Amino acid sequence: MGMSHAAMTRAKDPTPVDIPHSLQDGIDDFIAVLLAERGLSKNTALAYEKDLLQFAVFVSGRGRDNWLAVSSADASLWLGTLASNDMALSSSARKLSALRAFARHLVAMGMRRDDFTALLERPRARRKLPDSLSEREVEALLDAPPMSTPHGLRDRAMLELMYSSGLRVSELCTLSLQSVDMDEGFLRVMGKGSKERVVPVGSKALKALRDYLSQGRPHFVKSKTGSGLFLSEWGKPISRKTFWVHLQAHARHAGIERAIKPHLLRHSFATHLLSHGADLRAIQEMLGHADISTTQIYTAVDRRQLVDSHARHHPRRQLPKAGQYPEFKENRE
Repeated sequence: MGMSHAAMTRAKDPTPVDIPHSLQDGIDDFIAVLLAERGLSKNTALAYEKDLLQFAVFVSGRGRDNWLAVSSADASLWLGTLASNDMALSSSARKLSALRAFARHLVAMGMRRDDFTALLERPRARRKLPDSLSEREVEALLDAPPMSTPHGLRDRAMLELMYSSGLRVSELCTLSLQSVDMDEGFLRVMGKGSKERVVPVGSKALKALRDYLSQGRPHFVKSKTGSGLFLSEWGKPISRKTFWVHLQAHARHAGIERAIKPHLLRHSFATHLLSHGADLRAIQEMLGHADISTTQIYTAVDRRQLVDSHARHHPRRQLPKAGQYPEFKENRE
């Protein structure tokens, strides 16, 4: 008989997890549902499992040997313990989300009549707003790669495509030739959780792609090259790390002095679309967000820009001071 996902995880963990079988079985069943029925990735399921095992160890230490015996007070005390250990609010909130999902699973499976997390309050943390480039900075960055070399053609096409379609860097680097429909102007992208989505490609990005495919990609093709779209010097799909290094070099050439990461172009894509009147639901679809609340953070970015614009240009203006808007906390990662 094969080992369960949880059992395999514990086998790799040098610290043994010793909890009652009834607690362990409940977690194993939940993880199986996440993987088989809900289509979550193994990494996401593993994160859920780790948090739930931590909670199971805690309640086991309080004498609970099955999930029916676990109370709201147990969950509340656990969250309080996490806070007292200076755990980041975002981490505590993530653990509570895992626990809520598990509690709902227990009710759905008839293992409990009540949800023991129903009365728990979510730890409140100030949400970091995604930073973005200005439209002028984006233009300078996209113009930075030299169009006279295969490397420049490749990098220009990658930057144009990332900004045009809001791709994650992992999605960008794993695109294949078959992913692109040049005639219709769209991409088929495999996103998180192996979910495919179709995203449009702008005319400038399509032109950069055509230039790269005709004059740049042939330079990188080797005898064993497959169908990867963006290739490295060795004829293999370019890595995220290599792209990041090139992105930083192009940013310096464009005169962008702040730290820059690939995700900044994705944030800029969403922010600029919203500022020009795009529908939030459409942006959600293009970004591949499962929940609209994830996309709604960009509305806060847009409000910040409105406040700053008002403060700078209204006749009775007063320039904002540092920290004047505490609800806005920029993420410069």
